[in-house]
Amino acid sequence: MKIEQVAIQLYTLRDFCQTEADFAQTLARVRKIGYRGIQLSNHGPIAPERIRAIAKENDLIICATHQKPQMFFDEPEAVVQLLDQLGTKLTAYPFPAGVDLSKEEEVSAMIAKLNTVGAMLAKAGQVLMYHNHALELYKLNGKMVLERIFEETDPAFLQGELDTYWIAAGGQNPAKWLEKLSGRHPLLHLKDYAVTATGAVHETMIGAGNLDFKEIIAAADTAGVEWFAVEQDSVQPGEEPFDCITRSFNYIAENLVS
Repeated sequence: MKIEQVAIQLYTLRDFCQTEADFAQTLARVRKIGYRGIQLSNHGPIAPERIRAIAKENDLIICATHQKPQMFFDEPEAVVQLLDQLGTKLTAYPFPAGVDLSKEEEVSAMIAKLNTVGAMLAKAGQVLMYHNHALELYKLNGKMVLERIFEETDPAFLQGELDTYWIAAGGQNPAKWLEKLSGRHPLLHLKDYAVTATGAVHETMIGAGNLDFKEIIAAADTAGVEWFAVEQDSVQPGEEPFDCITRSFNYIAENLVS
């Protein structure tokens, strides 16, 4: 991993991205910390052209987006247009909203739709990825749903956007999953996994938890990961998001980049 590949998933900073002025200020702070890329998610109603311009003004690359799940299935043409306006090629289906993963017919239908939408994006030179949480590691008829998602879709139409925390929360090894998706995984979400003294688990800053990031990054490099997006869905009481992403970036810069 090179420092030029380190991005921030803006979901972490969503409360600071709801107006154009706040978005611009947030991107300036992100670049000052040292991040080189941003993944768009949950920002306010800001015109794509302005998002692209503000990112350029701050020397930040829009490496990818997250869109609302139903947009992919209901308005795939709008997704293609939006990515074109933003000047990026990667996007991720973020969550299986409304899908009961215990029902075969619903899982099969979702997988088929992902393959169809992925083919449409591929035709436009874009890439659809699948972003996991722990629930996709549920075993349906003896096989994890996440395994089926990738086994039953064309690699040319659906690629991976694994989340290190959620893979671990589902009882799996992030490095092993990166090996499974080698050559099919352009962006990785970096999120550490911590345990409290009472046994509760939660997300934390990179290097502050229990995941073996040297092993994970080595596997990611071998798998061909292009972008490493730092993310915390939520911070712990007493923590501040910008401080958390600064500490994560500094840990990466000092311990994980080559």
